[in-house]
Amino acid sequence: MKLYTKLFQQTTIYGLATVIPRMLSFILVPLYTTEGVLNSVADYGTVSLIFSWFVLFNVMLSYGMETAFFRFFYKEKEPKKVEGTAAIALLVTTLTFLLVSYFGAPQLSEVLDIKQSHFSLVAKILALDAMVVIPFAWLRAKGKAKKYALIKITNVAVALALNVFFLLDLKTWTRTGAWYDFAIRQQYEINYIFIANLIASGLTLVLLVPFYRQCSYRFDWKLLRAMLRYAWPILVAGLAFAINETFDRILLDRLLPSAVADAQIGMYSACYKITIFMTLFSTAFRLGIEPFYFQQANQQNPQRQYARILEVFVIIGSLIFLMVVVFADLIKVVIVRSDSFWEAMWIVPIILLANFFLGIYHNLSVWYKVTDRTNYGLVFSVIGAVVTLGVNFWLIPMIGFKGSAIATLSAYGLMAILSAIVGQRKYPIPYNWSKITRYIIFSSVAAFLSFYYFRGVQLVGISLLLLFILLIIWTELEHIKQIKSIILGNSSTDNYQKNK
Repeated sequence: MKLYTKLFQQTTIYGLATVIPRMLSFILVPLYTTEGVLNSVADYGTVSLIFSWFVLFNVMLSYGMETAFFRFFYKEKEPKKVEGTAAIALLVTTLTFLLVSYFGAPQLSEVLDIKQSHFSLVAKILALDAMVVIPFAWLRAKGKAKKYALIKITNVAVALALNVFFLLDLKTWTRTGAWYDFAIRQQYEINYIFIANLIASGLTLVLLVPFYRQCSYRFDWKLLRAMLRYAWPILVAGLAFAINETFDRILLDRLLPSAVADAQIGMYSACYKITIFMTLFSTAFRLGIEPFYFQQANQQNPQRQYARILEVFVIIGSLIFLMVVVFADLIKVVIVRSDSFWEAMWIVPIILLANFFLGIYHNLSVWYKVTDRTNYGLVFSVIGAVVTLGVNFWLIPMIGFKGSAIATLSAYGLMAILSAIVGQRKYPIPYNWSKITRYIIFSSVAAFLSFYYFRGVQLVGISLLLLFILLIIWTELEHIKQIKSIILGNSSTDNYQKNK
């Protein structure tokens, strides 16, 4: 019992430490989209484009070594050698990246379509982030969940505070004196955003210096080769995920005329943030329920519980999807402060549904995780990336950011469908597909009717939402207690089976 209690506590802590950093970009949207903070919608587009490159480069600079570290830390007889080998490998590749980015800054900034002054800051942030990958993994391996979470949250708090300071408070200072001339520069807002992130990343590395002090720096070429063989599929899957998540902004920049590209990216990225409610729910649900999957894998007939868990996810997810769509025009005023960005509100139902399908895909992935067939996850991710690229290349020149939204939905929808089809052949789980499909179709039709045909007639949207809630209550009446227990995590398997 103590083991499960500790597992639940650590899952909760790691969940918070994962969700809160994601909240930073969401919390900052009202700041970035307030009139007068940034110079234009295009400026926010520039920031969003650069952060898209961040995701891609973070994957490349860590190249799957975090997961490989966990695998070999517990597998090898000498964990100190694993620490040293992984740390040295990351330090060498990070320093190499810094040298290349320093001497090749003009060429790289031109290829990435980023101003050289921005690229210089970005390269330093990426390097600092890469240098904390193994220290963070080490904290998790040592079971230091609270310290891990505290450092993650400190990073978010510092970045948030500095963004507010640089973009708001600094402008209120007396506009005279040498300090003012040094600190405050015209058209420097984008640089301030990355300076804030640079300071936060630097502080994070300082807080993780104890790892580098205790590290034995024992290096083993044979071990490194084994770790790299293990890590490369993770790198490929990570790149595929990064393409699915962020490459639409990069393609908008490349496929649209330069005169409109940054503005479209800015509007698209700002309205995209409204869909974060689905992303946070999916992430929190996955972090909380994933340990349960593995705990039950060796129990008798775990498939019945896996099936019910997906139903719970679909019920809650479809409700969140419809609620956000119905009240999207109220939410946008709070999150996206300037009406200059609202042209892209069209994407909100599409991206919400896409992220809903991504959450369903993560729940369906239980079959290849508990059977050690994770290569299927790699295949599905690559297929999703190919669809993302193909549909973006096809639709962006015709309909701009709307094409990117459709591409995201196409990729995640296809990934979920493929996982469901292949999973039922390799590891049959008795999902109630008729019920699941009914919830998805009803919420989708209600959302699209409310948003695209009766937008502005709030009574229609609220009526559809209430009707959907009544459908859930009528269908799930006998399972309400089980759903509540699964969410709170305080039901036992025996009670569940008994009630079933």
